[in-house]
Amino acid sequence: SEPSASQRICGSSKTLSPESLLDISARKVAEKWPFQRVEERFERIPEPVQRRIVYWSFPRSEREICMYSSFNTGGEDSGTSGENSDETRLPFRRGIALLESDCVDNVLQVGFHLSGTVTEPATASEPELVCSVSVSFDRCKITAVTCGCGNKDIFYCAHVVALALYRVRKPEQVKLHLPISETLFQMNRDQLQKFVQYLITVHHTEVLPTAQKLADEILSTNSEINQVHGAPDPTAGASVDDENCWHLDEEQVQEQVKLFLSQGGYHGSGKQLNLLFSKVREMLKMRDSNGARMLTLITEQFMGDPRLALWRQQGTTMTDKYRQLWDELGALWMCIVLNPHCKSEQKCVWLRQLRRWNGVDVCPWEDGNHSNELPNLTHALPHGNPDSSSRPHRTVFTRAIEACDLHWQDTHLQRIITHDLYTHSHSSVGSNSLPPRLPLAEHIPTACARVDALRSHGYPREALLLAIAIVNTLIRQQQKHLELFRSHKKELLHKGMTSVTNMEGWVGHPLDPIGTLFSTLLDTGRGDEEGRNAFLDFSGKSQRLLDDGQSFVALAVETALIGLGQQRVMPDGLYAQEKVCRNEEQLLAKLQEVELDDALVKIFRKQAIFLLEAGPYSGLGELLYRESVPMHTFAKYLFTSLLPHDTELAYKIALRAMRLPVLESMAPSGDLSRPHHIVSMVPNRYPRWFTLSHIESQQCELASTMLTAAKGDGRKLETVLESIQKNIHSSSHIFKLAQDAFKIATLMDSLPDITLLKVSLELGLQVMRMTLSTLNWRRREMVRWLVTCATEVGVYALDSIMQSWFTLFTPTEATSIVATTVMSNTTIVRLHLDCHQQENLASSARTLALQCTMKDPQNCALSALTLCEKDHIAFETAYQIVLDAAVTGMSYTQLFTIARYMEHRGYPMRAYKLATLAMAHLNLSYNQDTHPAINDVLWACALSHSLGKNELTAVIPLVVKSVKCATVLSDILRRCTLTTPGMVALHSRRNSGKLMSLDKAPLRQLLDATIGAYINTTHSRLTHISPRHYSEFIEFLSKARETFLMAQDGHIQFTQFIDNLKQIYKGKKKLMMLVRERFG
Repeated sequence: SEPSASQRICGSSKTLSPESLLDISARKVAEKWPFQRVEERFERIPEPVQRRIVYWSFPRSEREICMYSSFNTGGEDSGTSGENSDETRLPFRRGIALLESDCVDNVLQVGFHLSGTVTEPATASEPELVCSVSVSFDRCKITAVTCGCGNKDIFYCAHVVALALYRVRKPEQVKLHLPISETLFQMNRDQLQKFVQYLITVHHTEVLPTAQKLADEILSTNSEINQVHGAPDPTAGASVDDENCWHLDEEQVQEQVKLFLSQGGYHGSGKQLNLLFSKVREMLKMRDSNGARMLTLITEQFMGDPRLALWRQQGTTMTDKYRQLWDELGALWMCIVLNPHCKSEQKCVWLRQLRRWNGVDVCPWEDGNHSNELPNLTHALPHGNPDSSSRPHRTVFTRAIEACDLHWQDTHLQRIITHDLYTHSHSSVGSNSLPPRLPLAEHIPTACARVDALRSHGYPREALLLAIAIVNTLIRQQQKHLELFRSHKKELLHKGMTSVTNMEGWVGHPLDPIGTLFSTLLDTGRGDEEGRNAFLDFSGKSQRLLDDGQSFVALAVETALIGLGQQRVMPDGLYAQEKVCRNEEQLLAKLQEVELDDALVKIFRKQAIFLLEAGPYSGLGELLYRESVPMHTFAKYLFTSLLPHDTELAYKIALRAMRLPVLESMAPSGDLSRPHHIVSMVPNRYPRWFTLSHIESQQCELASTMLTAAKGDGRKLETVLESIQKNIHSSSHIFKLAQDAFKIATLMDSLPDITLLKVSLELGLQVMRMTLSTLNWRRREMVRWLVTCATEVGVYALDSIMQSWFTLFTPTEATSIVATTVMSNTTIVRLHLDCHQQENLASSARTLALQCTMKDPQNCALSALTLCEKDHIAFETAYQIVLDAAVTGMSYTQLFTIARYMEHRGYPMRAYKLATLAMAHLNLSYNQDTHPAINDVLWACALSHSLGKNELTAVIPLVVKSVKCATVLSDILRRCTLTTPGMVALHSRRNSGKLMSLDKAPLRQLLDATIGAYINTTHSRLTHISPRHYSEFIEFLSKARETFLMAQDGHIQFTQFIDNLKQIYKGKKKLMMLVRERFG
C-alpha cells in the first residue's frame, strides 16, 4: 500500500497508518481551489481545517523547484552535465548544498507566505552573506519569490531553492501560522493599536511615511481606501481571478534572450538558447502553463532581432545555426497549439499571436529563402495544393497557425489513443483483424506532429499508441504502392509519369515526421521514455500493441528505412536542401547505434526488396524522377548493413542508387530495354541544386565503398566500374575513386589485386580524357599518378598509354611527364625489365616524343631531344623538326635554351646555328639594358667568337640588327677585342694569335653601331630628363666616351658630339654646366 503523506515527506515513520479524512480532503482542496473560493463557500472555516489547507498548499515535489532553478531535468538526476562545465554551480545544486550545511534559519510560514534567512558562508574572496528570502505560494505552486542577494537570472537563486527545499523536506520543523488577517481578526481595539504602534516602532524608518499616509486616507471619509470593503492580505492566498502558475521572471527571460541574440552565436549563446528551448519542452512535459508563456517571451525577442531587417534589406541569408533555432521555435509552437487538453479560448489567444508574428515583414520563411528565384513546385503543378497560390511564402509559424484548426475529437483518433482499437483488434486469437491505422484523411506529417505534441505534453502512452498506428499505416501504404506498380508496371515504364508521388518528403520535412516516430518507438523499446513507470505498462500488456515477433526497436528501424527510401522531390532553396542532407545524416547516425540482430536483418531484407521493386514510390525503384533527392548516403548504409548477410541484394541496392539524373544532359524517354528510367517532371525547369557538390561526394563515397567490398571479385568490380563510368560526371570524384581503388589494390599486407588495379587504371584513363581539353589545377598530379598506376599494372599498360597519348595527354605532358618517367631508372627497376623490353619501351617513348615535337615544337623540342639522345636517327629527326620550326613557330627564348643544350651536349656548331636563328627573332631597344635575353646574346657572341672569325663575322650583323641597347653592344665589343677568335678556352690555354682590328670588318661595323647607339640613346634620354637623373646621365656619357675613344678618330668624334649637345640643349643650363665641367 502507498505510504502516508507524512511518511513520504519525513521518511521517519516505520509503521503504516492511514491518512486522516481531513488531510486527504485538505490536500485535494489545496491543490485545486483558490483560497478565496474556499472562504466564499463556507461562512466560517474551522482553524484546524484552515491550517491543513495552508499546510498542503506548499509544493510537495522537488522536481518543479529543480526545473525553475537549473537547466537540468529531474530532481536528483545528473541533468545535462555536458552542457555545464561545473554542475555544482547550478542554483539547484547550490541550494541543496546550503540546506545540507544547515545554512537555513528563522523559517516561518504565515498563511501562504514562507520566509527565512539563508547564510552564504564566507570564502577566500567573499565575506559571509545573509539573505532574507520570502516565497509566496498557491495551489502547490510558488507564485512569487524575493531574495536579498539581488539575483538577476531566469532561474530561482540558490537561497530561494534552499528555503523551499527546507519546507519540502522538513515541513514539521516549520512554524506555521494562519494568514495574518485571521490573527488580526482575533484582536480587540487595544491589541490592534498596540500591534500597529509596535510595528511602526520596530521599522519606523522604513514604514513611518507609509503609515502616516494610510492613516490620513482612512480618516478621510471620501478616500478611495474607504470605498473598498476589507483590506488586502499578502499571506491570505490567491483570489479567484488569479492565474495559478509558477513564478517566472518575465523581464529576465526577455533580457537573457535579447543578450544571447545580440551575441550572434558567439560565447555559447546558441547553446544557451537551445537550453531555453529545452526548458520550454520540460515545462510542457510537466503540463506547466509557463511553457507557453516562456515561449511567447522568447518569440517576441526573436521577432525583435534587428538582424532580421538587416538581412532582408541586404538580401543575405541568416546563419545555419540561427536558422535552426527558428525551426525549433516553429516546432515548439506546433506542439503548444496541438495540446490535446488545451482550452479553445487559450488557442484563440495563441492564434492571434501567431498571426500577428506571421504578418510581420521580416518573419523568416519556412524554406529559409528570402529570394523567389524559382517557383515553388507545388504552385507550378496541377497536383499541388490548391490553397498554396494564395500563400506564396510559408513562414516558420504557418504550420502552427494551420494546426490551430486541428482537433482531437475524431472518433477513430480517440479510439487509437485510448487503446480501444488495440484491445479490439487483439481480442480474438487468430482473428484476421488488421492492426490499427490512421484515419484516411490524416496527413502523415501532421499525424506525427500529434505524436510529438503528445510526448511533449507528458502523454507518452498515447504518443506511442498513435505512433504505432501511423507506422502500420505506412507499412500498409507501402504494400498498396507495390501492388499498384506491379499491376501497371509496363504502362508506367513505357509512358513515364509527369508528377511525383511525393512533393513533400518526410526526411528533411519541417515537422520531422520520421525522426519523431523513430525516437518515440526507439525510446520506448530501450525503456528511455521518461516517466514510463507512471504512464506505460511494460508488463506484457504493451506487447499486445505489436504483432507477433515485432518489437518497438524493429518498428522504429523499419519506419526509418521507409522514410529514407521514399522518392521525393528535392526542395527549392539552399536551406531546405541542406536540411534534407542534415536530417538524413542525423537519422542514419541514430540507426547506426542500433545493433543488428536476425530480426532486424530480416526487416532490412524486406525493405530493400520493396525499395527495388516499388517503382515511383521508392527512391531506389525503376522509375526515377530527374529532380528526386538522391539515395547515395542511405544506400551506402544499406549496403554495409546487408553485405555480411545478403551480398547480391546489397550490390543491387548500391548499384541502383548510383544514379544522379539531375546531371544528365537530357532526360531519356521511357525505354524498356534500359534497366532503369529517368523521367523529367517539369521539362523546362533546371533546378538549382545548391548541395550538388555534397551529393556528388556522397555518390563517390558509395562507389568507393563498393570498390573496397568487391576486391577480389572480378565480375562485381566490372559491374561497379560500369556504374561509375555511367553515373559519375565529375573528374575530381572519378580521380578520387581511381586513387581509392589503387590504394585498396596495393595494400602492403597482400599481393596487388590486378583486376582492381585495372579498374583503377581505367578510371584514371577516363579522368585524362575528361580533363584533356579543360583547365584543371590538379591535372599535373593526375598525369603523374596515371603513370604510377600504369607502372603497377605492367609494361603493356605503359606502352598502351604512350601509343594512344594524343587522346589522354597534351604534347607537353606526354614528353615532360609521361615519356620522361617511363624512361627513368626508377621505372626500369620497378618493372624488372630485360634489355629487349627496355629497348621496346624506349622506342615507344622516342616515337611519342617525335610526334609531340611535330605537334608542339615550342614546348616539346627540348624534352624530345633529351629522350632521343641515345638513338642517332631519332635525335637527328628531332633536331630537324626544331630547325624547321625555328623560322616561324619558336621564340628566341626556346631557341636559345635548345642552343645551350646543344653546346652542353657537345654540338657547338648546331648550338651556333640555333643561336643565329634565335637572334633573328630578337629585338632589344635602347632602354632595355636589363632584358633577360642579354645573357643569351652575350653567350651567343662568346660561342661565335670561340668558333672562329667566320662565325663571329656572320653573327655580328645579326647582333647589330637585333640589339639597339648601347651598353650591351659596348659589352660585346669589349669582349671581342680581348682575345683572338677561335682560340678561347681551347684546352684552357691562352691564345697566341693576332687580335682582331677595330678598323676592319666585322668589329668596325660593331663599333659604329655601338657609337650610333650611344648617340641615339643620349638624345632619347635628354628629351624627358629630370634634374635628379643628371649625375646618372653624366656617368652614361663617360661610358660613351670610352667607346668613342676605341675608334681612331674617336676623340674628335666625341668632342663634336659634346659640342652638338651644348648647342641643341643649351636651354638645360644646369645640365650643360655639368657637361662642361666633366668633358670641357
